Parts: sequence; structure tokens; C-alpha cells
Amino acid sequence: MTDQDELFPGKHFISTTLHALETKTAMSGGLARVYMMRAAMAGGLVGVMYLAYYAVIAAFSGIGSGDLVTLGHMVGALVFGFALVFIYYSKSELLTSNMMIVSIGLYYRRTTVLKSLRMLALCYAGNLVGGLVVALMVAGSTLTEGAIGAQMTDSVDHKLDFVASGIAGWGDLFFRAVLCNFMINLAMLMVYNGRIKDDLTQSLAMIMSVFVFAFVGFEHSVANTVLFSIVALQGGIDVGLALGNIGIVLLGNFVGGGVLIGWYYAYANDDRKFLGKRSRGETA
Repeated sequence: MTDQDELFPGKHFISTTLHALETKTAMSGGLARVYMMRAAMAGGLVGVMYLAYYAVIAAFSGIGSGDLVTLGHMVGALVFGFALVFIYYSKSELLTSNMMIVSIGLYYRRTTVLKSLRMLALCYAGNLVGGLVVALMVAGSTLTEGAIGAQMTDSVDHKLDFVASGIAGWGDLFFRAVLCNFMINLAMLMVYNGRIKDDLTQSLAMIMSVFVFAFVGFEHSVANTVLFSIVALQGGIDVGLALGNIGIVLLGNFVGGGVLIGWYYAYANDDRKFLGKRSRGETA
């Protein structure tokens, strides 16, 4: 007789995710203020680590004739990878990983569309507030003077060019966003599935997933929101293009994390279909 655990090895992942959904749904309802505070911490951590990312790139670009820029991007991406580790172990709330959680909850009918939208909206609002706090502190300092500020401005210009270049740029941006949250939530799947027992390996999985998105050039909605906030307070930004970027990236992130990881693994580990077929076979 076939072992059901072998047929559906992701059941532990699903049950862990659904348990997390219950907690997050309760918090975003009766404890919305605390939930937003946790989300604000995540946004702040993204802001601080993104600043470190560009500081590393700027440091390497200033060595010699700039031949180490690529190495700087690699090291900076590794440094930025710790952002997800800090967010996870500080029990903060990040929008993009919650996209996966609500999708699984919707598949198993453990939540409603309204509750899911409330949770995601409050989480994004909190992420935005945390990012704005970091942006205000950066604006009141000299942290982005010189090469660091130039690196951040160049990155923003590149991100806004996707929107300004029309449909081809929108598609490029969308698929980068899909791949970004696919990687982020692949790491969360590995953390939640119960097979990785130690904190070090879990941390390495999270660091590597963020390294891939940061180094390759994928697009993350919360990271972009925080980056745009920092640069906007430094010298201004095209708000229309920035909002267009965030809108497209939010949609792509949801497809990558909510559909390609959340919905995909919810369906692949739905043993209700298996039990139904087996029951009908036994009856026959």
C-alpha cells in the first residue's frame, strides 16, 4: 500500500502555513495595530539592509578603476540576503511572503477574500510606514551623500525606465517580479516544510533566495517602495512612474509567490482528492 506521506510530502508545509494564517488573520483583525507594528519593523529592516547593499556596491566601485563593481554587487546581494533572516527571526510581517500564505488559505477555504485583502493591505501599509521612517532618518543624515546616493539614484532610474519604455518594459518588469517572489517563497517553503531542522541551514536558504533576486535583478515590491521613498526624500522622483512600477511589481510578486508557490503546492499536496478516489475504489 502506498504511503500517503510519500505521495504528499508537503503536508507539513501546508499545515504550518495554515497555522501561520490563523495567527496572522487574528492579528490583522483584533490586533491590527500590533500587526502593523510588526509589518513596520519588516519595512524598516528592508530599508536598513538595502542601504547596506548600496554602500557595499559603492565601496567596491571606488576601488581602483571600478573593475570590482561586479564583485561588489555579489557581496552586496549576500549582505542584503540577511534582511529576510532578520525579518523571519524577529517575527516581523513582510507582504510578499504573506501572499503565499493567503493563497494557500484561500485554496483550502480557511480564509475569505475580504480577510486576505485586509491582511495584505495592512501588511503593505506597515511595510510602507517602516520604510518611510528609515527614509526620514536617512534624509536627516549624510548617509547617501556621494557614491551611495549615486548608486541608489541610478538604480531608481533603471527601475522607472521599465515603466517609461512601454509594454515591453512592463512585461520585463512583471516577469522579474514573478521570479523574485518565487525565490522568496521557495525559501519560506523550505523553512516551513519541517525537513530543515537547524537555524543555520534555514538562514542559508533565506540568504541564498534573496541573493539570487538582488544579484540577478529581480523586482520586489516592498524593497522598491522603500528605495523610492529614500530617493524621493533626497531629490525627488517621478511619482507616476514609481506608482506604475509598484503596481506591476505587486501583481508579479503575487503571481510568483501566491500562485507559483502557494496555489501550486496547495494543489500538489491536497490529499482530499486522493482519499476520495481511494474511497470510491474501495467501494467499487
